[in-house]
Amino acid sequence: MGPIITVKENCRKCYACVRNCPVKAIRVHRNYAEVISDRCIGCGNCVKSCSQKAKVISDHVGECQRLLAAENPPIAILGCSHPAFFNDIRSGQLVTGLRRLGFAEVHEGAVGVDLLRESYLKSLNRNKPYPLITTHCPTIVDLIERHYPQLLKNLIGLVSPMVAIGRFIKSRARKDTPVVYISSCIAGKFEIAAEQTEGAIDCVISYRELSQMFKERSLDLKRLGETAFDGVEPKRGRLFAISGGPFKSFDVASEITNQDYVETEGEENALEVIKDLAAGRISPKVADIRFCNGGCIGGPGKNNRLTTFSKRNLIIDQHLNQNLYYRTKSTYIADIPLPDFTRTFSNKHERPKTPSSERLRQILQATDKYETKDELNCGACGYTTCREHAVAVYRELAEGDMCLPYSLKRLEEDHIKLTQKYELAQHALKQEFGATSIVGHDPRTREVIKLIHQVGPTPTTVLIRGESGTGKELTARAIHAQSQRADKPLVSVNCTTLTDSLLESELFGHKKGSFTGAINDKRGLFEAADGGTIFLDEVGDITPKLQAELLRVLDSGEIRPVGGNASAKVDVRLIAATNRNLEQGVAEGWFREDLFYRLNVFTITMPPLRNRLESLDELLEAFIAKASTRVNKNLVGIEDRAIHAMRQYHWPGNIRELQNIIERAAVLTRDEIIRLENLPVVFGELVLQAADEKSADTLRTQRQKHFNQVEKNLMTRYLREAQGNVSAAARLAGIPRRTFYRMLDRNGLNGVDFKS
Repeated sequence: MGPIITVKENCRKCYACVRNCPVKAIRVHRNYAEVISDRCIGCGNCVKSCSQKAKVISDHVGECQRLLAAENPPIAILGCSHPAFFNDIRSGQLVTGLRRLGFAEVHEGAVGVDLLRESYLKSLNRNKPYPLITTHCPTIVDLIERHYPQLLKNLIGLVSPMVAIGRFIKSRARKDTPVVYISSCIAGKFEIAAEQTEGAIDCVISYRELSQMFKERSLDLKRLGETAFDGVEPKRGRLFAISGGPFKSFDVASEITNQDYVETEGEENALEVIKDLAAGRISPKVADIRFCNGGCIGGPGKNNRLTTFSKRNLIIDQHLNQNLYYRTKSTYIADIPLPDFTRTFSNKHERPKTPSSERLRQILQATDKYETKDELNCGACGYTTCREHAVAVYRELAEGDMCLPYSLKRLEEDHIKLTQKYELAQHALKQEFGATSIVGHDPRTREVIKLIHQVGPTPTTVLIRGESGTGKELTARAIHAQSQRADKPLVSVNCTTLTDSLLESELFGHKKGSFTGAINDKRGLFEAADGGTIFLDEVGDITPKLQAELLRVLDSGEIRPVGGNASAKVDVRLIAATNRNLEQGVAEGWFREDLFYRLNVFTITMPPLRNRLESLDELLEAFIAKASTRVNKNLVGIEDRAIHAMRQYHWPGNIRELQNIIERAAVLTRDEIIRLENLPVVFGELVLQAADEKSADTLRTQRQKHFNQVEKNLMTRYLREAQGNVSAAARLAGIPRRTFYRMLDRNGLNGVDFKS
């Protein structure tokens, strides 16, 4: 892992990091943009440009605290730029704070500059035939090693001041003493991991990380006394952090008119000089290049509250300060040979793949760039030109949809398509479900409507009961329309159409890889209905496992996706429906009693159609109008014979059956009227049966009436003679006792009434 890490969930793919990365060390893929450590030069531009905090400097506080907790406490080195960050703290107070944290010694990093002075002067006096490039800026070293390897020979073979003082302290302190360097430069985190410099510094932390450690220990530095620095007092090294500091610190006499000495700072200037050197357009004797504006005081961990000029003055004040104290151990000033400050550099450049002209053309055409005029070069993707972006796509560093004009065009096209689909879906829903109003003015229907108006505005769970086809889903829609969630989604689920595992996935969602076929994360319907209503039709058919999951949702308001560990809160109103006897289910054990009571808070029982035939005419009118639209016919009504037949029918399928019969008849009719002949055969048979019964009514009815009266008179006579004894009366009548009992029931007689 490099010094800059990506917080994936924060990334919004704004491409600010791509735009601001000077070496395009960013790979955009999936749903985030990540830093490519092998290409990164540690400049920190992506951290500064990311408004969402998706790019952050890796935190080494934990590593530093681990070193502080070890048996042999570490030594701290304060970078040259520390006065510019801790501008309201005296250096002696800062030393006291570091001691309080547990550091054994505190040194000034400026000493590392003084240690390198002689070595730099020797290198500059060797008169090499090519320009020399100073190596105290880790970002510049990484830039050359990773992106301009042709300049490797130009690098002066010396370590940075940070590594120099690290080696110096390690050569004189206890062998296993760890060293922690504190500065504004995050590229130093790269440098200490390099093979040529490893071992000199054990940990690099930024000034912000150090401030965090002070805060965690509740150390108010302004209230602390001052403590002397350890080690050697620097001479000119303190000026190193500011513009012009390196040449001044190394006694290099550079003037503005002397082209042998080039000194530059800042990203734009540094890149220009590097490119000029690589192209051979300039050939100074030595080029001192630092990537940050203003020198080390402008590093990624800089103090943003102050201007560059203010920070420069603070560094100069530190250099001129004669009141700093030192307690120098003899080992640091003993006549011991200095450690080796030389280093080598390696070619870390990876030759990028170059697309053929045909492949480049294909990539450009994939984003609607067929001609040169289509290449807007707007830079929204982070690349200067469309062709640079296409090359990055080929190298798998970018994605095609990063092109803003292309994405906007696709969004416009998708918007048009979605609008059309939405209108079609709305039309289909209107045809399928119509309005949420319930048709009918019979007493039972009016009672249902009254209950809907009462429970609709509340958040109460509703259980709708009734036979299949009585309009339970329509009632659920009416309740949702009356609720305060009417502007939120209503999600309907038929619990009988899916297997147990699929229904669980549909309701609660699943995580990628949780089962075979789960190739991506999926949101569940409870999450989709968040803020609205979910309607579970045929809830009596779900398995005990799902009953337990549903109970947990009702109790806690939390769902857990299949294969997931974390729960998510949802705000959903539940409406359930069933045509089963849940009380019987509780008694027989196939339905949970606790879930039944959670569902059965407010019950609406839908009446069957046979019990609300008073509303048949209104229902027929509504369904005929709906069928006219569906089958594209101008139907004006239904004949009386057909209505009469429908009143004789027992309607096992209820309103759904009535709706389907009307639509079928609308298809079959050849004019504007639905006739008896257009209905199923059973309705014609009912009409014929009613006609037969009417024609035989006079003779049959009268005969049966007289027969019943004669039978009752005879039964009464036998009971009186037997004084209410049914067995004796049956013997007098000459018929079996059981038959006599049935006749008594049929005629409403009782033997007790005839006992004396």
